Amino acid sequence: MSLIASDSGGGGFTPVPAGMHLARCYRIVDLGTQEVTYKGDTKFQHKVMLQFEVHGEDDSGAPLVTDKGEPMSISKNFTLSLGEKATLRADLEAWRGRAFTPEELQGFNIEKLLGVWAMLAISKETGQDGKQYTNIKNINPVPKVLKDTVPLGFNKIAMFSISNPDMALFETFGKNTKAKIEKSPEWQAAIKRGYATPASSGGSGFDDMIDDIPF
Repeated sequence: MSLIASDSGGGGFTPVPAGMHLARCYRIVDLGTQEVTYKGDTKFQHKVMLQFEVHGEDDSGAPLVTDKGEPMSISKNFTLSLGEKATLRADLEAWRGRAFTPEELQGFNIEKLLGVWAMLAISKETGQDGKQYTNIKNINPVPKVLKDTVPLGFNKIAMFSISNPDMALFETFGKNTKAKIEKSPEWQAAIKRGYATPASSGGSGFDDMIDDIPF
C-alpha cells in the first residue's frame, strides 16, 4: 500500500511543514477497492482516507493556514484492515495510546475518529518519481497538558461512503481523489444501483465495522 499522504487546502497549494503538529480528524473518505503494486506484487485492497486539519504555527511563528486563512489540511490513505501488519492498526494503537484487545480487533467503527484531536508527526520525503511529498509518519495522542487548550474545530466533520454516497460532498473532493473513487468496483456498482452518477464522476467496507468501543 502507498503510505504517501496528500496535502489539500483552500486557496493556493501550501504544504504542511515538517514537524509535530496539533490536528483534528474531520473527514473520512471511502476510496473503494484499489489496485496496488509494490515491489512487483499486485494486490486489490479496500482503501480509506483520513483527512486532518492542522492547527498551530511554523518554526517562524507564522500560523498554519492557507491563502484563505483556513487551517491547512493533510491526509493519509490506509488499507481498511486491522491485521497484525496493517498500518491502520499501528497508527490507531499509537493514537489511542494502547493496543487493541482480541475482542476489539473483531471490529472497530472508524467513524469514531471524526472530530478526534491528535499530534501528527509530519515529514518531507522524495518519492520514487523524484517528487517531494508531505507524509504523516505517525499519529499520536494529544498530551494531557494540552487537552483543555485545543482550539475549536474549523471544518464540518463528514464521512463519505460509496455504498450511499453524498454527492454534494463528493463534488468537493480534488480531481485525484474523485478519479480513485470512480475507478473502484464499488463505485461502478453504486452507479448501477442508481446511488451515484457517471456525470459526477460490493459494499463500502464501513458497514462491516462493529460499533463496539469509544475511540
